[in-house]
Amino acid sequence: MVSLPSRRTGLRTLGLALAGLALCAVAAHAQEAAQAAAPAAAAPPAPVPNKGDTAWMLVSSALVLMMSIPGLALFYGGLVRTKNMLSVLAQVFAIVSMVGVIWVLYGYSEAFTNGGGLNDFVGGFSKIFLKGVDATSTAATFSNGVVIPEYAYMVFQMTFAMITPALIVGAFAERIKFSAVLLFVLLWVTLIYFPIAHMVWYWAGPDAIGDAAKALAAASGDAAKAAAQAKLDAANADAGKLFQLGALDFAGGTVVHINAGIAGLVGALMIGPRIGYGKEALPPHSLTMSMIGASLLWVGWFGFNAGSNLEANGVTALAFVNTMVATAAAALSWMISEWVFRGKPSLLGMISGAVAGLVAVTPASGFAGPMGSLALGLIVSPLCLFFVAGVKEKFGYDDALDVFGVHCIGGITGAIATGFLVAPALGGVGITDYTNFANANAGTYDMATQVITQLKAVGTTLVWSGVGSAILYKIVDLIVGLRPTPDQEREGLDITDHGERAYNY
Repeated sequence: MVSLPSRRTGLRTLGLALAGLALCAVAAHAQEAAQAAAPAAAAPPAPVPNKGDTAWMLVSSALVLMMSIPGLALFYGGLVRTKNMLSVLAQVFAIVSMVGVIWVLYGYSEAFTNGGGLNDFVGGFSKIFLKGVDATSTAATFSNGVVIPEYAYMVFQMTFAMITPALIVGAFAERIKFSAVLLFVLLWVTLIYFPIAHMVWYWAGPDAIGDAAKALAAASGDAAKAAAQAKLDAANADAGKLFQLGALDFAGGTVVHINAGIAGLVGALMIGPRIGYGKEALPPHSLTMSMIGASLLWVGWFGFNAGSNLEANGVTALAFVNTMVATAAAALSWMISEWVFRGKPSLLGMISGAVAGLVAVTPASGFAGPMGSLALGLIVSPLCLFFVAGVKEKFGYDDALDVFGVHCIGGITGAIATGFLVAPALGGVGITDYTNFANANAGTYDMATQVITQLKAVGTTLVWSGVGSAILYKIVDLIVGLRPTPDQEREGLDITDHGERAYNY
């Protein structure tokens, strides 16, 4: 028989044991709860736009707008005769305004969304009327985990869409109806510009690719690896055709300059030369205005090129420097070439050279090194001068303000040269591979492969824009007619189209 004290001791011991078990159970439950909550707590927060990047992108957008109005308008306006000065200003201003409206209605969506079965060539309508774009939505940059407000990205790309068709009008200046310009631009940005912009610049972004690559690396088992590989393949495929091929165009050599340049040449050929072209002098009425316009283009181009990095960092500074040195070299190169072959250095030549340098460095600005950009500027001007002063005179086409000779030829030169100048051995930044997250996204560069890819991008742009533009010019001619009557052309488009003059003395 157990004594009472012993029984009490046993009960006490049993109670303590039960309490200990309860405490252990509570601790184990708490640990399990903590482990269950750990993944959610460890998930990285959504990236937040940096205020400096945002400010830089908005400033860049304003700079690119300045390139169009007043920069391009004054540059082109000064190069035509007095009787057509106002018409050129009106054309550029109207194009900028109209394309801005088109962009927010459907252009942004057509250029920068997934186009489903047609995604290789054009976007879709998921963001029509800016659906889903608000003050909280973001757009990817070129760095993992770095974003900018989508409004900032949208308006920056808007300014590119504005200036590109405005470049075209210089090819057939002084001899096209205002109504024809507006209808052609409406069709051209819809069917030519937005698809080219999509093919070259649309992609899923670095985070989509990087995250898919990390998931693939972490996957274990054949089924998991296959699923992860499928996600990575889908992320890489969510891009325009030329982007998928690996074509490099930092700020618009293909999208803007080749695209507009070949459309301008086709227009000049289909509309025909100005009355008196080749028989009488058709000099610029104000090189003063043109010099002011070219200077505004040079300043605005820093937003065009450096802004295309979408961030304010070292690559932005590189694009800024490349824009500066290539432009200076090209202006000097044109001046010297003209001095040697024509006997005198002209202001028109210098500003034309500066624009040629700006055009050529555009696709290479974030990929080349400063010395490569310097060489590019020195090379491009003699090539453009050859087309402006030699090829045009030989074949007799009236590219009034040398849109083809400067923008298309300069753009082709820069696009192909980018394939060489991106080489690290030549001071370039090399190729980025967002799946190589273990080695700072360094990619494999092969010069021959890259140059061939650049040639494919150039060829695609020339064919798409050249053939497409020819069809659109014909459609416009059938609907409203392209050209004013001879009497209207002789009187000048300022009066016949707009009922006012640039100057009233």
